[in-house]
Amino acid sequence: MKRLFVLLSFVFISCSSQNSPFSAEEVASWEARADSVTIIRDDWGIPHIYGKTDADVVFGMLYAQAEDDFNRIEVNFLNSMGRLAEAEGESEIYRDLRMRLFIDPAALQQMYEDSPEWLKMLMDSWADGLNYYLASHPEVEPKVLKRFEPWMALSFSEGSIGGDIERVSMRDLETFYGGKPAESIAQNGEFSSSTLASANATAISPATLNSEAPHAEEILQGFTSEPSGSNGFAISPANTKNGKALLFINPHTSFYFRTEVHMVSEEGLNAYGAVTWGQFFVYQGFNDKTGWMHTSSAADNMDEFLETIVEKSDGFYYLYDGEERPLTSKKVTIAYKNGDQMSEKSFTIYRSHHGPIVREADGKWVAFKIMEEPLKALQQSYLRTKAQNYDQFYATMEFHTNSSNNTVYADADGNIVYFHSNFVPVRDTTFNYLQPVDGSISATDWKGLHGIGESVLVKNPENGWIQNTNNWPYSVTGANSPKAKDFPKYMNTTTENARGLHAIKVLEGKKDFTIESLRAAAYDSYLTAFDELIPGLLKAYDRVPAGDSLKLAVAKQVDVIRNWDKRWGVDSKATTMAIYWAEDLQRKARAHAAEEGVSVSHFMESGDHPEIWLEAVQAATEKLTDNFGTWEMAWGDVNRFQRLTGDIVQPFDDNGPSIPVGFTSAAWGSLAAYGQTTFNDTKKLYGTRGNSFVAVVEFGDSLRAIAITAGGQNGDPNNKHFNDQAERYASGQLRPVYFYSNDIAKHEERTYHPGRN
Repeated sequence: MKRLFVLLSFVFISCSSQNSPFSAEEVASWEARADSVTIIRDDWGIPHIYGKTDADVVFGMLYAQAEDDFNRIEVNFLNSMGRLAEAEGESEIYRDLRMRLFIDPAALQQMYEDSPEWLKMLMDSWADGLNYYLASHPEVEPKVLKRFEPWMALSFSEGSIGGDIERVSMRDLETFYGGKPAESIAQNGEFSSSTLASANATAISPATLNSEAPHAEEILQGFTSEPSGSNGFAISPANTKNGKALLFINPHTSFYFRTEVHMVSEEGLNAYGAVTWGQFFVYQGFNDKTGWMHTSSAADNMDEFLETIVEKSDGFYYLYDGEERPLTSKKVTIAYKNGDQMSEKSFTIYRSHHGPIVREADGKWVAFKIMEEPLKALQQSYLRTKAQNYDQFYATMEFHTNSSNNTVYADADGNIVYFHSNFVPVRDTTFNYLQPVDGSISATDWKGLHGIGESVLVKNPENGWIQNTNNWPYSVTGANSPKAKDFPKYMNTTTENARGLHAIKVLEGKKDFTIESLRAAAYDSYLTAFDELIPGLLKAYDRVPAGDSLKLAVAKQVDVIRNWDKRWGVDSKATTMAIYWAEDLQRKARAHAAEEGVSVSHFMESGDHPEIWLEAVQAATEKLTDNFGTWEMAWGDVNRFQRLTGDIVQPFDDNGPSIPVGFTSAAWGSLAAYGQTTFNDTKKLYGTRGNSFVAVVEFGDSLRAIAITAGGQNGDPNNKHFNDQAERYASGQLRPVYFYSNDIAKHEERTYHPGRN
């Protein structure tokens, strides 16, 4: 009791200081709430948070997250609220502006007031948990957010909404809003024609690295741009040894993008899995009865509308069905760090009924339309974690706000299900929505949303398995999958990928899956992309005349690739040569295809310029020899996992400690994805993206699961759980999940109440 009194006195004193945003009364109320919350850290540092109510658990969960990596929480919410420039400076102004086109603090505050009481209580607890952490850790100095308000949780309410917004080019935003839009209005009241770049800005920021945006890794890659997305498999009881459904959960994100958490309340919450830093719901995971895995969808659910602009004395108008409608305008001020001071830059932003104006193209202003329902999204994100069966989970899908994701689902009743994108607008198929459409006519407007049953929905297929690897949904169950002809073209905009072919290969025809054999299938080492690449090389090699100096120079290397089993492995020298060759071949093929005005696939299939295939082998040989003194390098000596600091933008050093990794980029068909590149003159390759959280779950009367997180749970290099999972991660050796209280007790590292540690 004396120790508690001293601690409380210290907190009250520190929080009553002139610079503190917290009152002693607030801290006292948080102390009282903390008594209702118990955090048990297991021997991997993973927090199991127990409370009487869901709100108690959310309070403790955010406190525990902040203990592990407050920096990532703050950066996520600076980014989601369009305030990153306050920490990072002028270079982030247009990233913030992009967010502020869609995120309005005043609107979010009103949504908070309009929220159902149960959700308002969770948002209150979310803010209280973070604020209590700051109050009880005065040594922590936030970059900007010295106090969290409940409404802020709505700015990051759905796991992929950031990815939707990030489709908007910052370069185009700067071109449009950095000047004076009115100057491009011609005298007749319409735009003069201009052509603008549409590439994304390439400044590297913490927000970029701490995201799932498809372009994020491409910015850094000196090697293959890692395909965005994830893997999800579900196996029906008929195909498992124990007669229980299995779910494989495998998000491919930037490393350390999510944390691992277990949430348990007396109100029915018992969710475990991957939580995006700062959010209060398990994004990809499971409870004792159901499990859910999200993969990035290629459904077209974001559109651009070309607005015909007319300028009048009282502002800008746009044509719509022969009438002139006023554009909504609003002043947005972006604060940014300028040395030791804060400066501001103001913009007038515009919006039509289609959405905010994001750029100008061919004489028109372009409005960008996406799902904008943060209040519904937050409800869906949380409520699905409590669903106890298929019907309850299906009901959460009726919110239609899991916007850019597919979902692979399994449950204790033995159901396995594939839900295609949860937000697909109905459109007139006579228009091509893959290009900007005419916004001046109502015919192009969205006409509501497709119901769940109108999208691609597969429940309990006869083959007994489901897979999705961000590929098209028309191979989700192999040969008996839904057919593309039965759906509008905008339902899907991609094709099969190498991982999808690999998934079918390891799932098809197997009837005795267990947790371990499903894990083994997910780490199967075959690289399906080389099924087409290697025959192309051998054909090109045969076409080059005997005695050709280039052919002679690469003969041994081609022979190594010819005799390779197409499987990655840390000891495989053929893997190294094949990947370095394929990397260079892609670069050469892109350049030549551009010169000839054809697609890369057409150029490679044509068989023209066979010497390019051999030149790529020679280039790979030279690069490896220059870097390592020989081209005969084992893949594990080149491909490494390294975590040196807690920085969001990770540094890499060939002289620092690292460990070998066998699996490769998903681009080559590796189900276990490892997006790697070189950094700052490193010779070795280091992973930054891919397998981040991996879990295999078996449902039934009781639940059993195994899992792994890249590196470790904690972001502090001095913490024992900073890198304690690295060896297991690199070898694909998943650890047992401690889900039930008796198992947790056997592996308890410490038990405490928030603020009492």
